[in-house]
Amino acid sequence: MCGIIGYIGTKEAQPILMDGLKRMEYRGYDSAGVAIVNDSNVQLCKKAGKLENLVSALEAQSITGSVGIGHTRWATHGERTDTNAHPHTDCKNEIYIVHNGIIENCPDLKKRLEKEGHVFITETDTEVLTHLVEEEMKDGGPLEAAVQRALKDVVGAYGITVVSSQDPEKLVAARLGSPLVLGIIGVGEYIIASDVAAILPYTKKVVYLEEGEIVTVTKTGHAITTLDNKKVEREADKIDLDVEEAEKQGYNHFMMKEIMEQPKVIKDGQRGRLIPEEGVAHLGGFMEKEEEWRKIENITIVACGTASYAAMVGEYMLEEYAGIRTTTVVGSEFRYRSPIIDKKTAVVVVSQSGETADTIASLKEAKRQGALTFGIVNVVGSSIARAVDSGAYIHAGPEISVASTKAFIGMLNMFALFTLSLARQRGMSEVDGKKIIEELKELPGKIQEILDQEKAIAKVAKKYAKFDHAFYLGRKYNYAIALEGALKLKELSYVHAEGIHTGELKHGPLALIDDKFYSVIIAPEDSVFEKNISSLEQLKARNGKAIVVTTAKNGRIKKLADDVITIPKTIEPFMPILAAIPLQLFAYYIAVERGCDVDQPRNLAKSVTVE
Repeated sequence: MCGIIGYIGTKEAQPILMDGLKRMEYRGYDSAGVAIVNDSNVQLCKKAGKLENLVSALEAQSITGSVGIGHTRWATHGERTDTNAHPHTDCKNEIYIVHNGIIENCPDLKKRLEKEGHVFITETDTEVLTHLVEEEMKDGGPLEAAVQRALKDVVGAYGITVVSSQDPEKLVAARLGSPLVLGIIGVGEYIIASDVAAILPYTKKVVYLEEGEIVTVTKTGHAITTLDNKKVEREADKIDLDVEEAEKQGYNHFMMKEIMEQPKVIKDGQRGRLIPEEGVAHLGGFMEKEEEWRKIENITIVACGTASYAAMVGEYMLEEYAGIRTTTVVGSEFRYRSPIIDKKTAVVVVSQSGETADTIASLKEAKRQGALTFGIVNVVGSSIARAVDSGAYIHAGPEISVASTKAFIGMLNMFALFTLSLARQRGMSEVDGKKIIEELKELPGKIQEILDQEKAIAKVAKKYAKFDHAFYLGRKYNYAIALEGALKLKELSYVHAEGIHTGELKHGPLALIDDKFYSVIIAPEDSVFEKNISSLEQLKARNGKAIVVTTAKNGRIKKLADDVITIPKTIEPFMPILAAIPLQLFAYYIAVERGCDVDQPRNLAKSVTVE
């Protein structure tokens, strides 16, 4: 979601802050701003809309200084206006704060502060933070002490970075439920961000702030404490990513680049983890807790959005091959439904960013109840990665486009490896394990076969680009892919699309079928192939338009379907990996035809760090 950037050092802050904001645009935002300290004066510039609006405003001002903060805001409280954009300041225009998260007790704090004489000028919850710090600065003392005291009154989630004209050679940052990373550029030079993408061009040496920690940064060093003022010693980590991985590399959009990277994602996720001669997958995170997994009788998978659809596929895999009772729950419901968790239950959490607020809250509840926890995440060093008992990295590299493609495929890949590990532990034969590994190793080549059909799929998309309604139909493993395909179309092109279980078509949705409505049917030659074809016939009997994604090459499909997209064959649990690829390309080209912003769809954010 929102992006935070802060800099302190020997260089001009403005170019570094703007570069950082640019690199975090993909997260989704609707306004941007910077505050830069020059001696004992802080200069502010912020604008609603895209980052170019801020660039134009800065060109009309002369803002210099080597300490500053910046922010891209995704509105949660208040309209998308210049006034509501971050950074926010206090009554005296001395303290400036950027904030990710939500202050849940904002109304109570605001009433208290107004009684004490503070005047609020924005509609945001963030502004209460500036006035809280202002109140704590009345008696003097360092900025970090005032921030520390102020945050003790706050209920909610936050990642904040603060500067002040009263303490001008200092950056203070704190986190609780929203990520922050400190980048160490060199002696006397630091960068703080909510996303490592903003740090990568300057350093790979980082320190991740943990929950309830505050860092004070000056040109002579940095110090981390807890909010209770306990000193924290932590070694720096090294980011194992390159700047080039976060660039478009000649593609028109990040999304197309990421779609085309999917054969590599599968290979990278499998590298060093498949042991063909033993018919087993060696996931380090699983092996660490292997004996504990032997005692597990139930698995609950928690995820949100696209990740929840990967979880649904994983649920089928785990029940069919590992013989373990599995349930998928969306993160926003898990902690509100009184989940039944005991020592024989494991909770698997799935998130591309590793920072999804609802998933993190669910993870905390699972740990509180004593569950064994396992994470499937993409971002190394993320909050979920550090909080779970063990886990597996997806190894998809940076995913910039808001609509997830390669991370989704990577999640399915991880569920396949995880399932194989559990299944072999629970009685699957070595022979069957070897067969599964053979299929897994063939997936990159089969994905490439689908990607080679890009132009043909683009042609199909152009045919349907003016339609405003669509069904996506699938059964068993591919029901989740129907949901995912519909989500991609909604996200990218703003077309109304529904993912429906094919067997439910006749229980109501069939009433919508007319010449203004098309259906995408995922119908590989699997155990429910004939059932899918029966539903296709029902559509055609009502003059419905149908696109069929299938492995079949017979005349029967061609006779019934308006358009056919053929994919290679694989075993049933891996068919969703292949079936998802043409749906990604289809949604991409529909969005292009409709003139939509492919990488940054309206109203959406890459990492949802608020509930």
